Amino acid sequence: MENEQEKPTTFFRFEDLRIYHKSLDYIDSLYSLAADCQEEKLAKLFFDKFLASAQGIASNIAEGSSRNKSQFIYYLKMAKSSVRECVVLSTIGQQRAYINDEEYDNSKNYLMEMTKMIGALIGSLQRSVKDSDSESEPVTE
Repeated sequence: MENEQEKPTTFFRFEDLRIYHKSLDYIDSLYSLAADCQEEKLAKLFFDKFLASAQGIASNIAEGSSRNKSQFIYYLKMAKSSVRECVVLSTIGQQRAYINDEEYDNSKNYLMEMTKMIGALIGSLQRSVKDSDSESEPVTE
């Protein structure tokens, strides 16, 4: 065994998923936006909801990853629902001038990319569920 470079694995499998890290990046970007609007009460309430929806993306990915494949697909679909909430909130934020046009575009780009990533992961899991007879095994991604 000469200098084998193995990718370190994490204890929590969801931490190995790119979509999980993308959702954390999105949450971080929202915290930066929220920090600029804390003086206005309505803006604070808006960002509280926006952050909760964004956190729902990461939370559903994490929760579902410990389940069997069919259940993981369900949680990933819930994560996509949280993405759609964020789309609505991005639009509201732009209309209320809580976020500017560039921030809105950045948010939409994150959300579109996450939707594609979640969709690809769902497709991959659905194919593997059809290929195997056992759905009781946890996802090993």
